[in-house]
Amino acid sequence: MNILLLNGPNLNLLGDREPDIYGATTLTDIERTLAHRAAEQGAELAAFQTNHEGEAIERIHAARGEADAIIINPAAWTHTSIALLDALKAFEGPVVEVHLSNVHQRESFRHHSYVSKRADGVIAGLGAYGYAAALDFVVQRLSGAAFP
Repeated sequence: MNILLLNGPNLNLLGDREPDIYGATTLTDIERTLAHRAAEQGAELAAFQTNHEGEAIERIHAARGEADAIIINPAAWTHTSIALLDALKAFEGPVVEVHLSNVHQRESFRHHSYVSKRADGVIAGLGAYGYAAALDFVVQRLSGAAFP
């Protein structure tokens, strides 16, 4: 099982940027923990972060031949990018959208997600643990195992 972890703009600043909202865990910490957790479950995780929308779209296109699932935190593109939605629609495997904060408790413009229209699941407000929950879900989905 190959899983792409795709993180959007400004997530490279995790741990420094607004820790009261996003927590003190860095993106490197999340990627390391998730890669280890994936390996324990017989999966490989490829992590990619970009602040450039076109690079994210190109990575999703490449995932069509490389990955079985995508875990994505689209960050601000959640609310603005139809292009990201269209790229995800071309991907056939499971897609899980993750947000560190509970976007529904924040500004009203954050309540709408284009990505959710393609995502098989959405996790918001669980902090860094949301990534682990997303990983567990896609591994279960890909392996065909029943949930306890």
